Amino acid sequence: MNGSGDNQPHTLTKKQSLGVLSLTALGVVYGDIGTSPLYVMKTIFDPEHGLAMSESNLIGIVSLIFWAIMLVVTVKYITLFLRADNHGEGGIMALLSLASSATGARLQLRKLLFMIGAFGAALFYGDGVITPAISVLSAVEGLEVATPLFQPYILPLTLVILISLFLIQQHGTGRVGSVFGPMTLLWFVTLGATGIVNIAAAPEIMQALNPAFAVSFCLNNGLLAFVTFGAVVLAVTGGEALYADMGHFGVKPIRFAWYGCVLPALVLNYLGQGALLLTNPAAISNPFFLMFPTWALYPAVALATAATVIASQAVISGVFSVTRQAIQLGFLPRIRIKHTSDQKIGQIYIPFINWMLMVAVILAVIGFGSSANLASAYGVAVTTTMVIETTLTFFVLRFVWHYPLIASLAATSFFLSIDITFFAATILKILHGGWFPLVIGALIFFIMMTWHNGRMALLEQLRADDVPLEPFLQSLLVHPPVRVEGTAVFLTSNPHGVPHALLHNLAHNQVLHQCVVFLTVSYQEIPRVADNERITVKPLEGNCFQITVQYGYQEEPDIPAALQRCQQAGLTFEPLRTSYFLSREIIVPIAGGRMMQWRERIFAAMARNAGNAAEYFNLPANRVLELGTRIEI
Repeated sequence: MNGSGDNQPHTLTKKQSLGVLSLTALGVVYGDIGTSPLYVMKTIFDPEHGLAMSESNLIGIVSLIFWAIMLVVTVKYITLFLRADNHGEGGIMALLSLASSATGARLQLRKLLFMIGAFGAALFYGDGVITPAISVLSAVEGLEVATPLFQPYILPLTLVILISLFLIQQHGTGRVGSVFGPMTLLWFVTLGATGIVNIAAAPEIMQALNPAFAVSFCLNNGLLAFVTFGAVVLAVTGGEALYADMGHFGVKPIRFAWYGCVLPALVLNYLGQGALLLTNPAAISNPFFLMFPTWALYPAVALATAATVIASQAVISGVFSVTRQAIQLGFLPRIRIKHTSDQKIGQIYIPFINWMLMVAVILAVIGFGSSANLASAYGVAVTTTMVIETTLTFFVLRFVWHYPLIASLAATSFFLSIDITFFAATILKILHGGWFPLVIGALIFFIMMTWHNGRMALLEQLRADDVPLEPFLQSLLVHPPVRVEGTAVFLTSNPHGVPHALLHNLAHNQVLHQCVVFLTVSYQEIPRVADNERITVKPLEGNCFQITVQYGYQEEPDIPAALQRCQQAGLTFEPLRTSYFLSREIIVPIAGGRMMQWRERIFAAMARNAGNAAEYFNLPANRVLELGTRIEI
């Protein structure tokens, strides 16, 4: 880990130019932050906040937005966070792995960091609900600007668009994705163009680029300014996505797209909205769409809807990706994952998560009813995640990059002070809807911790009952059972213990295959494992072998494909002569266990309903034998 931030992800080829990658990144990386101008200014001057519409307040607010974008997105994420790559990958899971691996033997600190990181990942699910709801709803609300006759149809039309979006997930987004970049580029060009036109009518808004106006606004408005921060932060929500998507595109395309397109477009549009309000304060009812001439309203609504659908798609795909990573790291049970592309390994669809998200989004749209109400719920989860990411960054600066303690504390404290200010301001909105994403995040975190702690208790119990493998084989082979043709692969979590499936097979069938493999799948706290480190083979007595297959949290396990690499060690696996034996634990909760008994029952229910291990490991269904074992925890 050199912290240079120049690592290019494995999915890129030399033929792909910086321009093409930057264009593709626009739709995926910047869709969320790119749709913020739809609702930010309207939310800030919501009558409930009590902020007066005056020239000094307008210029101060636009100045706050500009400097929030510069400090949080440009300096923090673009300049600093993109250097914190974990083997070319970014995002809270990559940062968590990087920070925790740097703690060395500090087990309690490592455990604490994992809990903090898991909570940050859980909050992303809340963001995954709010972002599609507020984005699409705010775009469709533009129809009200054209004519009030559309008002009764806003919610139904929003729901139709969102439900359609979730319904197409099962077909994959590869084909649609090819138009995401150009469509988002058109969106950002439109943002910048409308901003320029309106700035020309009130050029005095350019004073907002001077930070003195932001400082003056805060000093003059006191507590009211602090409350306003909870709405200003909406202008930077989505900025964390550029770090999370670093592994998909690389650092240079993300930075190029930001400086060359996104940053200028956002700044011009916010300046333009401020200029419009200086000349027409009544436009606060919907300043974004009132920037357009009447003839352009319907095309603008159509383009805004397309942009919000793209932003929502990126968030939904991100939730799928975080779910897979959480499964790999042991925080969630196996869930059925469907691959929607034969060419791109990262394109996945998780049915259970998709339908749960859809239900939650529908409830959010119906329950809150408008983008103004949803804005109160937005931001809490994002600012909490920002605080967590900045905290984890300290451990990267200090223990991975080996910066001096003073420098590490200074850099972290500066950004943490900004994040905590935004977080504290959004906390004020908890009673007005901010509780919604927090409840979702807390529920997911509870599920994660229940599964993780339950698995730890289960593994401890299994290993306490395990028979040491090598002495067992030695005694077994003194008077060996009948050897039958073929290869038996026993999957086991403990490479040093006898798999329960082997004991059951010997007890019931009283035979041993000609070749026996004890296979352990190990997940590393890195995105991907190098091909030359994928397989480890250790010969044992009696034509038995101990094999370890390693995967990173971004990878999809494929045991048959991995076993083909064993040819270099002299092992050949013929598909029709290889059988896979799995142990399925039947959890029996008992009093006095590691967790409260009611949580043990929840864990047992999760274990019963976990996805099929054979499907998860891509094992051929007709070559799998599953044997049950009762375990008390």
